[in-house]
Amino acid sequence: METPFVFGKIAADKNFTDREKETDCLVQNFTSLVNTIIISPRRWGKSSLVNKAARLAMEQDDKLRICQIDLFNIRNEEHFYSLLAQKVIAVTSTRWEEAIEHAKKFFSRLVPKISISADPASEVSIDFDWEEVKRNPDEVLDLAERIAAEKGLKIVVCVDEFQNIAEFTNPDYFQKKLRSHWQLHQHVAYCLYGSKRHMMLEVFTNASKPFYKFGNLIFLNKIDEPCLVEFFLSRFADTGKHITGEAAQLIAQLTDNHPYYAQQLAQLSWLRTKDVCGVEIVREAHAALVEQLSLLFVTITETLTTQQLNYLRALLAGEKGISSTEVMHRYQISSTTSIARSKAALVKNDVLDNQAGVYSFQDPIYAYWLKTQYFAQ
Repeated sequence: METPFVFGKIAADKNFTDREKETDCLVQNFTSLVNTIIISPRRWGKSSLVNKAARLAMEQDDKLRICQIDLFNIRNEEHFYSLLAQKVIAVTSTRWEEAIEHAKKFFSRLVPKISISADPASEVSIDFDWEEVKRNPDEVLDLAERIAAEKGLKIVVCVDEFQNIAEFTNPDYFQKKLRSHWQLHQHVAYCLYGSKRHMMLEVFTNASKPFYKFGNLIFLNKIDEPCLVEFFLSRFADTGKHITGEAAQLIAQLTDNHPYYAQQLAQLSWLRTKDVCGVEIVREAHAALVEQLSLLFVTITETLTTQQLNYLRALLAGEKGISSTEVMHRYQISSTTSIARSKAALVKNDVLDNQAGVYSFQDPIYAYWLKTQYFAQ
């Protein structure tokens, strides 16, 4: 029997839960060609949200095309331009002959290098001479706009892991170049998101950065507990099994409503369930999950300084005034400057999340492991 829970990949159809307001907002932005930036911590379901909104938006508007780009392994401008051109041509072409025709028609100064796979279902691969692109980047950056205007289409370019442009040579200059083109487009909109929340905030909320106020900001919140509980009850029932309300609530609480971990713990609980899943099964599954990840957590912890660990211990203990002399003495924190440095480093390394000055763990299972195992020793 196929598991009813999905994590680590796109959640679609019955595997997707909640996010109704965000989905509606994103669909409206796509169909209206409003630029959108999605910001949230890692593994909160940004890609699944974009995927669902894209499908719904294209169902509403047959002139709309969604171009999805992932910059996960892209570390320079050269690869960015090739990927952008390839994906734009792919979503606006119905066959490889048309893709080649587009490549010839819309590049006058650049000469694309075109590769065709033996598999007819594969995309046409497009590459350029990097020296030519450096002299004439405009043709690639305006490609989607020109094709959309020519064919009477609307295009939304969705860029995942957008923060990776910070790895490029002279990233601020590159961002200025992107914005100078993208802000003029009338037939194309852009949806930009990524897994490094602090870097995305820096790019889009810093008034000195080129992409400041580029579009509509969507901040994802945690999924509400009642929605998760209802989701667990429904998915267990779909497979002929049952989970008690108390057990479903416990899954949400143990994962702090974290979408990825909620699905993972639900799956582990479902796999252990023959007929009815109760609290004991969930606790057993949770213990197994913590044990499964313990080696990873040890590796992460070994990269932290003593002062960072002392700060985390105080945070997990629920201390409110960590900068007070009494608390700093109790947890052997050297100074308020040390606290500030620890916070900045922990946010940068995605251990903590900073929401309006409130610091919390991005990974609820790591927080549990630290509190119950590492600091309990």
